[in-house]
Amino acid sequence: MKIPINWLKEYVDIVLSPAKIADKLTMAGHEVKVVETIGENWDNVVVGQITTVNPHPNADRLRLATVDLATEQQTVVCGAPNLVVNDKIAFARVGAQLVDGHSGQVVTLKSAKIRGVVSSGMVCSEKELGISDEHQGIMVLPDEAPLGTLLGDYLGDVVLNLEIT
Repeated sequence: MKIPINWLKEYVDIVLSPAKIADKLTMAGHEVKVVETIGENWDNVVVGQITTVNPHPNADRLRLATVDLATEQQTVVCGAPNLVVNDKIAFARVGAQLVDGHSGQVVTLKSAKIRGVVSSGMVCSEKELGISDEHQGIMVLPDEAPLGTLLGDYLGDVVLNLEIT
């Protein structure tokens, strides 16, 4: 059974670290098999907002998305079918640690020239962030997601995976 720490905080005041909570639960007979930190590798991933979507000049299936990051704007090449102006999204800067959608390996995002257009960043799917296997389009965040905020601060959590006996 997976129990997010943020969910527990809705019911009780938590002052202990996740590791200490896991230890106390295990000592009480509720074995915590894994303590998973969601978003621990999202240092270079922020909440952005799509401001424009234009066709790629050299590719029919690719588009250019301009993303507002609160302090700057970036234009990146994207092949996702669900790019919508004004959507809040997860934007990975160059240097971000992401899951490769094909190999499943964690890789460091680099600037790339895609069909003649430089793309210095990436609009992310859930799979690329390691949240789920969903890779059919980009992950769209709620409208209230704070622009420019680190995604780990907004969506990150610690999840206790308990062994139910």
